[in-house]
Amino acid sequence: MSVTTAERTEGATGDDALRTAQERAQELMGMADLLRPAAVRTAATLRLADHIDAGATGTDELAKLTDTRPELLDMLLRHLVRLGILDRDEHDGSYSVTGLGSPLRDSDPAGLRQHLSMDGLFGRTDLALINILHTVRTGEPAHASVFGQGYWETVNEDPRFAAAFRKEGPQQLGWGAELIHEAYDWSHVGSVTDVGGNNGTLLIELALRNPHLRGRVLDLKNASEVAALRFAESGLDDRLTAETGSFFDPITPGSDVYLLSAILADWDDEQAVAILRRVAEAAGRDGRVLIADVNIPVEADGPATAATELYIRAVMPRPVRTVAEIKALAATAGLRLSWEGPATPVRSLLEFRNA
Repeated sequence: MSVTTAERTEGATGDDALRTAQERAQELMGMADLLRPAAVRTAATLRLADHIDAGATGTDELAKLTDTRPELLDMLLRHLVRLGILDRDEHDGSYSVTGLGSPLRDSDPAGLRQHLSMDGLFGRTDLALINILHTVRTGEPAHASVFGQGYWETVNEDPRFAAAFRKEGPQQLGWGAELIHEAYDWSHVGSVTDVGGNNGTLLIELALRNPHLRGRVLDLKNASEVAALRFAESGLDDRLTAETGSFFDPITPGSDVYLLSAILADWDDEQAVAILRRVAEAAGRDGRVLIADVNIPVEADGPATAATELYIRAVMPRPVRTVAEIKALAATAGLRLSWEGPATPVRSLLEFRNA
């Protein structure tokens, strides 16, 4: 016969019951510890592992290199020792990187340091999870509730994140984006504006596959500047350009196709309609609007997928939109469906014109 936890506790002596309660409380405190992840991410942001490997093994040296206060940095270093990320020589106080801390080196192939850096695109996303309560209460992404503005506005306008767009931006197509160049007929398209096109990866692929095609990325500052650099490096800057701007403002007209790839999922319905109205204005009577939105369903399976579900909802207001819902948004923005392409489990492809 099995014995429940309550029965075990009830039958225990006073000391045993107290010890069990203390252990449970300690386990929960460990789960709720905010200092440990913050310390690891600070080590990644300051590139402590690389500085130590380069010979700056003392607190004062590291403080100068990282522009931090020595007495406070030493507290962080000692805590990283306690976590097993660093070792400290008891004789001279110098620090070294342990095996556990080795993935925090820039040279580590996993790229963990950049991923955890608070000046990185992914690291910034993660920081907003501290207020997942806001998402649970409102259904809204958590970023603005922590930092006062949306995620994309922050990472695009703050110069601290310019390098991150270079390092962490997509280098190849993902989330079923191949559908865009495989299922759509680009042979009769002379020009395309990739609205919110990030660092230009999709537009580069389209240009390479369609030598007649001219294109433009429209995005905020950091993304558009990286896109321009990548066009030049790819030898495509004679056909591809990058424009800095917001898709909530008037968009330059004149392109045959205005492409929205994986854009609407980052915005609620009201904002998505506002974006589509701006794109419709730019497309005018003769242009087309091609929506290739992502759909990120997470199969609910008890506790197994809960973390993924919570993370996605904390960073994206509408990660799951059906084709019918996208059509409805477009209709509200004054667009009519002119062509419907195939849909995969993660991507749909719909073309619209002004009604």
